[in-house]
Amino acid sequence: MSIKKLKPVTPGQRFRIVNCFDQVTNYDPEKTLVKGKCKSGGRNNTGRMTMRYLGGGHKRNYRIIDFKRRKFGIPAVIKSIEYDPNRSSFIALLHYKDGEKRYIVAIDGFKIGQKVISGKNIPFHMGNSTFLSEIPLGTNVSCIELRPGQGAKIARSAGSFAQLFAKDEKYVTIKLPSGEMRMIMKSCMATIGVVSNLDHQLETYGKAGKRRHFGRRPRTRGVAMNPVDHPMGGGEGKASGGIPRSRKGKPSKGFRTRSKKRYSNKYILQRRKK
Repeated sequence: MSIKKLKPVTPGQRFRIVNCFDQVTNYDPEKTLVKGKCKSGGRNNTGRMTMRYLGGGHKRNYRIIDFKRRKFGIPAVIKSIEYDPNRSSFIALLHYKDGEKRYIVAIDGFKIGQKVISGKNIPFHMGNSTFLSEIPLGTNVSCIELRPGQGAKIARSAGSFAQLFAKDEKYVTIKLPSGEMRMIMKSCMATIGVVSNLDHQLETYGKAGKRRHFGRRPRTRGVAMNPVDHPMGGGEGKASGGIPRSRKGKPSKGFRTRSKKRYSNKYILQRRKK
């Protein structure tokens, strides 16, 4: 995986850092695993704008991803690694021995022709998926379930992974990418390895037009508005705007938004670092 800094032939390319997509082997998705995706443009069912700064962007198709990996004991071969416009990581197309095809989130180091499998009592190779109770301590895992059979919810984005710290009778302790230490049931599944596209965080768009391709419209700063429009608006000249907060008045820096009565608080052993 590598990135490339463009020569400033145009002003928009001066600060542009792009992904070389070395790992991607195919650009045409599997037609049986693709469905259309509609856009709202930030409007609700009555046509009123409820989300600002959304709209436009390139048309996308949704790739159906297998987050559950519940095809136990049937080996699969990686046929291609592809770009997915709906996520930061790459995806891999698997051909199972029984003829079925499925997409999964690609793990860093995947190669064409490599075999992967999910289930109990499997080899601890990169890309294999098994229960947390089966995985040795200290292993880097990704695509982790929060509840058994729910499908992967944690560590799915580019370059992310969690680490197995401890085990007891019912739970395992994992360290999440944020630094949070959390207990998860042993019967949840996870994939061995780190999610692909590690250099995604080093990319720089370089110009506003690139953000428009992703469906993001120009955002107006709160301090540039009038007091009637935003709590940070108004003032003479370039006023600082006071406490940074949202349009609704919720503080945006150093303010805890998590509910003290949330059911999952008892599973968190150590909160993420500030």
